[in-house]
Amino acid sequence: MKSASRARASRGSSSPSTSFAGSSAIRPAAATLSEKVYRALKRDIIHGVYQPGEALGEKELAEKYKGSRTPVREAAVRLQNERLLRIVPNRGYFVSQITLQVLSDVYEFRAAVESASAELAAARGASQELLQKLHELTRVTCNPEDRRSCFAFIEADTEFHTTVARAARNQMLLQAVSEARSQMERIMFAAIDIHYYGELPNREHLEILEAIQDRDPQKARQLMHDHIVKSKDKVLGLTNSFPRHG
Repeated sequence: MKSASRARASRGSSSPSTSFAGSSAIRPAAATLSEKVYRALKRDIIHGVYQPGEALGEKELAEKYKGSRTPVREAAVRLQNERLLRIVPNRGYFVSQITLQVLSDVYEFRAAVESASAELAAARGASQELLQKLHELTRVTCNPEDRRSCFAFIEADTEFHTTVARAARNQMLLQAVSEARSQMERIMFAAIDIHYYGELPNREHLEILEAIQDRDPQKARQLMHDHIVKSKDKVLGLTNSFPRHG
């Protein structure tokens, strides 16, 4: 599966900002230059501005994101830890490939941590504010004729899953889900170009929400698990063009 076309690169940062940019970790209001470079570069990798495997020059990145080489290096280290970038000594930075192994790893990890999040959210009870937010997110859809609506759907899909994790009231689970969604968003943005717009799981999301509302931990866990496995099966069915190893 190829990522978003190079034509999108000309838009650079004009792509709609995704949910990870406002992740669970509360950042200082005045973000450091290193933080700004990290957020912008991460967003552009996820949105497909850079192709999987593409080499990125430190000087060029510093110019594009209006920083020096030091903030770029710091951002690159963080993105390597998040498996979005590879640092190759004496060669530079390379955008991580989306391989079949990466896909499998992401979905297996999601099935484990997000099932636990849904179970805890149901067991502990979510606030009315979070429940209302989840209801609103289940109504977001994607129109194949409107690319921006698909961007909005991807953002809402991420926010639904991270909000369930937030309702679990476990910071380690929330962090794990947020990091997994960075990989998931990248896969979903890439899939737009082969006319796959996500599983549009409004009904499945609503069923998960109802189980959380009903305080039924086992049902919430099973529904979340099944939802992720179904998504994995659909995506893997579209991966003939994926390399098998990174």
